[in-house]
Amino acid sequence: MKPNGKLALVVLGLTSTLAIGYAQLRSYQTMPSANATPQEQTFQEIYNAIKNEYLTPVEEKKLWEGALTGMIAALDDQFTYYTPPEDNEMDQQALEGKFFGIGATLTPTNSDGTGASITELLPGMPAQQVGLQIGDSIVKVDGADVTKLTLTKVVQKIRGAENTKVKLEIDRGGVPLTFEITRKEVIDYAVYSEILPGNVGYVQVRTFYNKQIFAQMDKAIKEMSDKKVSKLVLDLRDNGGGLLCGGIYVADAFLSKGNIVSLKDRTGRETAPGEAFDSNCFGSARASKTDYTGKMVVLVNRNSASASEIVAGALQDNDRAKIIGEKTFGKGVAQSVINDLPDGGKLALVSNEWLTPKGTSIHKKGITPDVLLEDSRFPKVVTLAGTGATAGEKIKVTIGGKELELTADKEGKFTYTQVAERKPTKEGTRLDLEGDAILKKGLEVLNQN
Repeated sequence: MKPNGKLALVVLGLTSTLAIGYAQLRSYQTMPSANATPQEQTFQEIYNAIKNEYLTPVEEKKLWEGALTGMIAALDDQFTYYTPPEDNEMDQQALEGKFFGIGATLTPTNSDGTGASITELLPGMPAQQVGLQIGDSIVKVDGADVTKLTLTKVVQKIRGAENTKVKLEIDRGGVPLTFEITRKEVIDYAVYSEILPGNVGYVQVRTFYNKQIFAQMDKAIKEMSDKKVSKLVLDLRDNGGGLLCGGIYVADAFLSKGNIVSLKDRTGRETAPGEAFDSNCFGSARASKTDYTGKMVVLVNRNSASASEIVAGALQDNDRAKIIGEKTFGKGVAQSVINDLPDGGKLALVSNEWLTPKGTSIHKKGITPDVLLEDSRFPKVVTLAGTGATAGEKIKVTIGGKELELTADKEGKFTYTQVAERKPTKEGTRLDLEGDAILKKGLEVLNQN
């Protein structure tokens, strides 16, 4: 059953989502209260001075959000963060796994996180149907240049109300193209599955930050059962985590007994084996007739974090599966989420450390696979940046035996980013069964006696 109740996160980072507005932040008193501490009085006086006397008027919203982020920054903890109202609404859409858009996964085009390029097209969704392709770089949305906007801002512009249209101007290998797309409901998938040659099951968990994961995981496991799969690959690569109970749910689908995870708070108290984290979310596995009991391997890489590491750690410590790939990220803390802040924002606060079934802390250490192997799916990207040239000057460089000519901009700067080529896949699968070294090794391990 799907867990409910208090939300706990074990997530490395959140992807960009859509915002449609923000709630007004509350105004605080303009004069320090009589019983305020010296620190509170100082804060209020500085705030009042900036608001009333600073040469250039500053929005109250900007001041308060700056104060909030500054206070959180004092913790020096990258996993405790405040999400402003406009971004929080997008996060909630990602969490629900349902929104209105075009059905394309985007990644920043530029190294500074700006721009947007297509990395995945959801089958049957508008983006695929109109002819957009993986690798297309989005240049304009409804006539507005988005090449210098953050990915979040680009997504905000692309999403909208159901059945409304959005016009995209894209660059495809230097060729400009324009598409008009009607927005439809997109159900983002957390779990992808297929049957590989030899009746080997393949289940990829893309994210745990999606409430659809529970139903989608059930569907994937049922598919494996219906196909009488006895060998399975669980792929957790590039999965940065999400819901704590989502990670537990996935681990439990492959375990009939044994501990999955325990939490330790600021006092040092550790949860007891099997203690409930939610009404349907427990620290130990519970046997179910739907559990997958066949042979399996788990694939991880350096981007597998948080809930992904909970799953990998539980299956490794319980001797349920061989872990294959790169050493994982190493995020061994969990956040409590305050999602009903008065301004519409959200606070994710690190409140617990989590431990594997053997009591191991993996924070800043990661999980070491049983079989260490470098992820070969994507070629290494070469980036080059320089300055000091004359505006318009041609700079020749040789990379990988190929001579390139770069042109300095008006400030004398020049940059180059190698565009990674997608490897072809065999018909009937989106996976590279030969060139993906970690997947190939996983299949070899499964076929060993």
